[in-house]
Amino acid sequence: MNDLDHLAHAVRLAQAARDRGDHPFGAIVVTPAGTVVEGMNSVLTQSDPTGHAETNLVRAAGAALESVELAASTLFTSTEPCAMCAGAIYWSGIGRVVYAIGEDELIEMVREQEGVPTMAMPCREVFARGGRAIEVVGPVEVEGAREVHAGFWD
Repeated sequence: MNDLDHLAHAVRLAQAARDRGDHPFGAIVVTPAGTVVEGMNSVLTQSDPTGHAETNLVRAAGAALESVELAASTLFTSTEPCAMCAGAIYWSGIGRVVYAIGEDELIEMVREQEGVPTMAMPCREVFARGGRAIEVVGPVEVEGAREVHAGFWD
């Protein structure tokens, strides 16, 4: 499987999150051995403002994988990680992030979430403040990444 296949998996999880009543975001961690750990947004169904797909994923991956596996893994996400999620990714030790929709494009779709303005902070900027390098690839065009948000934020 390649980066586009893994991003498509993350987008399918975003659709699954939306279908169950959550914000449309999904993410996976893939180890070099091919182990996949999944994460979906749970902000609404769990009443947890920190329940973003990536933070949920970092918790699950941290419990399932050794730190050396995390460091060698890639996190694929349907949308660029927000500042909170980027911080969680940084602290997890994950070494590579690939995303579909950029935060700048998301802001055009979502001006506010429950009355709170969206934070304009690219993940690269958050990662640059840390003491270790994280490879970032994105935005990457992947089928369905924009469509999963269609009509959700209206």
